[in-house]
Amino acid sequence: MSPSIHPRSWCIVVSGVSGSGKTTVARLLAKRLDTPFAEADDFHPPANIAKMSAGVPLDDADRQPWLEAVGRWLHEHDTADTGGVVACSALKRRYRDTLREACPGAFFLHLTASHELLAERLGRRTGHFMPRSLLDSQIAALEPLEPDERGAELDATPAPDTIVDLAARLLPCQ
Repeated sequence: MSPSIHPRSWCIVVSGVSGSGKTTVARLLAKRLDTPFAEADDFHPPANIAKMSAGVPLDDADRQPWLEAVGRWLHEHDTADTGGVVACSALKRRYRDTLREACPGAFFLHLTASHELLAERLGRRTGHFMPRSLLDSQIAALEPLEPDERGAELDATPAPDTIVDLAARLLPCQ
């Protein structure tokens, strides 16, 4: 494993649909950067978790307070100059805009994978409130990063350590 790097304290959002490896990659990247980690799922209110557990997709009204809470976490870590890495689906441009409003310098690492790989991973996952049945709704909602968005897209197929190595090389020096 490479040593920690500290050219600046980054605020990074590792995004993608369920099963893309967001949490694993974000946790490893935070460790590599020696910076705090957060799982955006932990910011969901109980009503959102109950809805998803029942197989009902969240709507934008459900997501807004959740995104604002994740944005506050990013803002606090940016302001404290500790940086931070958060695993957050951030599927749509407007969701990422909400996060950028709170933390304008946020860098998005968007993980992508085939439907088959995502479904396989979700099928193996246990103890999570997000059922495999909601994968298609997430894919339908997904809006990839646009050219004017600060970030990069990474293939989620390789091993997590390989993805983290690639991600670390993509981070802008500031």
